[in-house]
Amino acid sequence: MSGVRVLDVGCGVNKLPGSIGIDRNPRTRADVLCDLDRIPYPFRDSSFDRLQAVHVIEHVADVLRAMEEFHRLVRDGGTIFLVTPHYTDFSSFCDPTHRWHLNSFSFRYFGDDNAGYGYYSAARLREKKVRVRLLALWRYLGFEFLVNAFPRFRRFWEHYLCFVVRGKVMEFEFEVVK
Repeated sequence: MSGVRVLDVGCGVNKLPGSIGIDRNPRTRADVLCDLDRIPYPFRDSSFDRLQAVHVIEHVADVLRAMEEFHRLVRDGGTIFLVTPHYTDFSSFCDPTHRWHLNSFSFRYFGDDNAGYGYYSAARLREKKVRVRLLALWRYLGFEFLVNAFPRFRRFWEHYLCFVVRGKVMEFEFEVVK
């Protein structure tokens, strides 16, 4: 990652090597301590090529404001990478610090397929990849492949099957559009 500026939001003790880590907990490997709910973060606009927030977005007070802040911090054409539990997974509700329970369409307000709700935010993101991981049984039976290979099947799964064929975790990769 030489020459690429990466911000690891909510880095915890597993900060991405070579990145600048931010977290509110002083017992982490953060380079900068800041409350992730206090926006703006202490960096200039478009300071980073890539931002990652692994198991963070479900903890913030305001998902829309956090995503707008991520958008502000990453340069045009840069990447935002998120990992969060699917709302049907046990881990989504067993952690008392989780404020939000999200699905694979929760970030569509920032893209072209915003279902008419693009007015909630001026920040624009192009969805590059969405990967849903399912519980092991469903992965072995091929459901995970179907959910990830066919967007229409993912929509069908979210609408009708996700409480039976439960999700585990989701990974999102977005391109920043300015």
